Amino acid sequence: MKAKCLDSTTTKNVATVLMVFDHIYRMFAGFGAPIWFIYIGRLVFPLFLFTSAESFHYTSDRKKYLQRLLVASMAMVAMSTLVKAILPNKGLALEYNAFGTFFVVVLYMLFWDRLAEGIKEKETKKIVTSILLCFVPVVAAIPELLAVSSFVDRLPVGLVHIFELFSRMIPNALFLEGGPVMIALGLAFYIFREQRWSQVGILVGLSFLLFLYDRTSPQWMMGFAAFPLLMYNGEKGKGMKWFFYIFYPAHIYALYALSTLLSK
Repeated sequence: MKAKCLDSTTTKNVATVLMVFDHIYRMFAGFGAPIWFIYIGRLVFPLFLFTSAESFHYTSDRKKYLQRLLVASMAMVAMSTLVKAILPNKGLALEYNAFGTFFVVVLYMLFWDRLAEGIKEKETKKIVTSILLCFVPVVAAIPELLAVSSFVDRLPVGLVHIFELFSRMIPNALFLEGGPVMIALGLAFYIFREQRWSQVGILVGLSFLLFLYDRTSPQWMMGFAAFPLLMYNGEKGKGMKWFFYIFYPAHIYALYALSTLLSK
């Protein structure tokens, strides 16, 4: 087997398989799903962030790429709200929305490019605006911060639900799947995309810091994603652009529905 045998599509497919194991554990832990499912699931986010950095670099239309992620993120919030209303399950959270995370990460990739151009062209205005733009995804968290504060206690229940739904519709840098750590990792993958060992070093170093921070969490195991990264050959592969947009929400809702029905 060649050392570099994984193209972008294959890397995504590997991440997708591991993701399914991770979500099976989350939905069926109470039914005896093995704990190692969630361990191998720690590789998922780094692999998708890595391929997102590659996709953003090579895409012919960055605006449409961002639009797809934003629409998918909003649709995921709406669908999750609907599914929870139809099939309520107090024992299971349905807060999955990787699309929102990828949208914010790609935004920061865009801001980075603008900043790099400003520095190269020595345009102070572009440099300053690029830095200020980095605060936009943080400020976008204000509606969600209000939604979880005592502010909503003064509003009618129906209005509270609408406000909470609206606040979750806005992807932001604070309330997202994976957390701010994944934003930093995704941006680092993009900045050092031509320096594979630097990417691996950042990934392993971050994993080590997470291990030191909380040794009870399996999140440090994401460092093992370094192996697929080193096997990446720089090629696109078949693409399958729409597969993940469809499969990601479909498998989550299918697993959630099955777990909810079995628990009744």
